[in-house]
Amino acid sequence: MNRPIALVIDDEPDIRELLDITLKRMDVDCVCAGDLATAKKILKEQKFGICLTDMRLPDGDGVDFVAYSQDHYPNMPVAVITAHGSMETAIQALKSGAFDFLTKPVDLPTLRTLVHSALKLSETTTLPEPELNLIGTSESMANIRESISKLARSQAPVYISGESGTGKELVARMIHEQGSRADKPFVPVNCGAIPHDLMESEFFGHKKGSFTGAVSDSQGLFMAAQGGTLFFDEVAELPLHMQVKLLRAIQEKSIRPVGAAAEIPVDVRILSATHNDLLDMVNEGKFRHDLFYRINVIELQIPPLRQRQEDIPLLTDFILAKLAQETGIKAPEISDAARTALLTYPFPGNIRELENILERALTLCNGKIINKDDLQLPDSKVDTESQETTSKEAAPLDSYLDEIERKKILDALEKTRWNKTAAAKLLGISLRALRYRLEKLELD
Repeated sequence: MNRPIALVIDDEPDIRELLDITLKRMDVDCVCAGDLATAKKILKEQKFGICLTDMRLPDGDGVDFVAYSQDHYPNMPVAVITAHGSMETAIQALKSGAFDFLTKPVDLPTLRTLVHSALKLSETTTLPEPELNLIGTSESMANIRESISKLARSQAPVYISGESGTGKELVARMIHEQGSRADKPFVPVNCGAIPHDLMESEFFGHKKGSFTGAVSDSQGLFMAAQGGTLFFDEVAELPLHMQVKLLRAIQEKSIRPVGAAAEIPVDVRILSATHNDLLDMVNEGKFRHDLFYRINVIELQIPPLRQRQEDIPLLTDFILAKLAQETGIKAPEISDAARTALLTYPFPGNIRELENILERALTLCNGKIINKDDLQLPDSKVDTESQETTSKEAAPLDSYLDEIERKKILDALEKTRWNKTAAAKLLGISLRALRYRLEKLELD
């Protein structure tokens, strides 16, 4: 029986010996190196299921080695060992592609959990066909699918940004499903749906009698997701006092239930999402910058439907087939005029709005074909914009200049995916000046 092999890179003999003993007790063979040069030579001669590397080495940096291994040995998970409190260094390593990180002094139970997860990932040569998938053949969807595949091989926190209705939870589920935690729970949390006074108990659990109404022990969402993934949807809705507690839970990998005397170690991967601009909220003091940088180790932006119009026909057919199956009827055809109307509609509510429109149309149509009128799309602004263009010459100078300014700002916002800070930088003005112009032009 072939035992898995780990590569340990550390210039301290005591650490190498500790890791060697611990790994062998887990039936994992160990090869040690005291510097990066030796490690690179060993890697050319042997294949490893996991690599554990210190951050500071005599001939280089652990982050640089992570980048090197990503280029030359992408299927080998690399975990970095950082000094206690060096969270910025750990985050930098995760951004470079590290599987996970450990802090000194190394906590042995945490080490065992990390090694088991990494080996499970490296030993999987063929992934099962995913149950979930993104519909679409556009370049942006191909890029998202590729990013999901890469992110699934890491334990790094991922921040999924995008407008409402773009499918952020589906993306989070796909990251979980394709990773080493797929056999453990995926627990979604809508941060805006939990009353503020119950949030701590919901997240961390509570002990019987710890407050009025606590008639029994409750494990909380972190423990419900133990070993799996915890997805914080609409994370921007978290009140400031809970942001502090969540930050500590993520950094320390432990929680304290309400009324408990001691902390409990937890092993969960954190994914989060919101349709708000978190960076704007950080600048306004509404979201803690330290929590933002902790959950935003890697950002994955989901494009709105209007930026991938070529996917609308596929999505339409898929959604109609699903709705027909749910209602037990044959999926109706959709007329050319209806398809054209869908292609030219901007879909401010994205895929969720498309689903609602098609569900309504399925109810209103004659059962055989969906016509344009069955869609009941809101009135298009095309005619209004055309009238504004033809009357531009007759418009007062201030209105004409406002129209030019409006177009420039909208172009900048589209290019930066509605990130106001980035748009202000692109326009060469301050964020405050951009906000003033958005309010003045009634674009806010």
